[in-house]
Amino acid sequence: DIEKFDFLPEPRVEGFKAFVSIMEGCSKYCSFCVVPYTRGEEVSRPLDDVLAEIAGLAEKGVREISLLGQNVNGYRGETFEGEICTFPELLRLVAEIPGIGRLRYTTSHPLEFSDDLIQCYRDLPQMVSHLHLPVQSGSNDVLQAMKRNHTIDVYIDKIAKLRKVRPDMHLSSDFIIGFPGETDEHFAETLQFIKDLDFDHSYSFVYSKRPGTPASDLPDSTPDQVKKDRLAQVQEVIKQSSIHKTDAMLGKVERVLIEKVSDKDPNVLVGTADNTRLVTFIGDATWIGRFAEIEITEIKTLNLVYGELLNLEPDVA
Repeated sequence: DIEKFDFLPEPRVEGFKAFVSIMEGCSKYCSFCVVPYTRGEEVSRPLDDVLAEIAGLAEKGVREISLLGQNVNGYRGETFEGEICTFPELLRLVAEIPGIGRLRYTTSHPLEFSDDLIQCYRDLPQMVSHLHLPVQSGSNDVLQAMKRNHTIDVYIDKIAKLRKVRPDMHLSSDFIIGFPGETDEHFAETLQFIKDLDFDHSYSFVYSKRPGTPASDLPDSTPDQVKKDRLAQVQEVIKQSSIHKTDAMLGKVERVLIEKVSDKDPNVLVGTADNTRLVTFIGDATWIGRFAEIEITEIKTLNLVYGELLNLEPDVA
């Protein structure tokens, strides 16, 4: 039922970035999730509507597009001719739109993180070297109880393929800690999995029962304090990994979207790297809205680095 897209709000625009909804709902029915019941089954927005909206945003100066959906890489949009466009095909079409210099998307599902999608990272420079791919747990037993319908090895294999074409890929994920039935052994598997894959960031939470979901009926005997302690361990491991990745930026060259003049110094510009870190450097306000190659010269905080301009790209419009 694509009529629901007739009443979409205007896409959210933040400076030179815009967030475009391309699908609604989810058909995965994970045991902990209410989305299929509250948002319905997956419905993809017609391809031509998506492309027209993005082209219009590009004409208004938007340079970075984030494609949105509860299961965004499950996109199957109908074309004007009645054919079906897959998510990788959509990415390639968006990358051809004049003015669009950077592409992101969220939220994706491992089951539909296909080889065709991985090849987009090989072929399209607009694709950022940052991926949010929720996994929820590093234990196969827990994944089965969650009805995620894939194993840890499947996830690891997909990330290995991705990092083969993009060695500098930064990875973030979602983790539900203390899911009903999660044992100390299950948690240890999750913690080791997180260390092995070297996640840069996570949205991690203690499991919270959602009425009406299958998981809400599962017995849960793990004390709340144990769950909180496990969550703290996960967050600390990922924090240390993130610190390490930020420190590793020193001396490297990052492609940065220049977004504004610094609030503290009118001679300093602020932009965002592929990996979402804020990058500041001396420059001219007329450069705002363009991409630049910046050599990182100083690490200030976990999410803030300083650099020097190496190359200012021509405006991509």
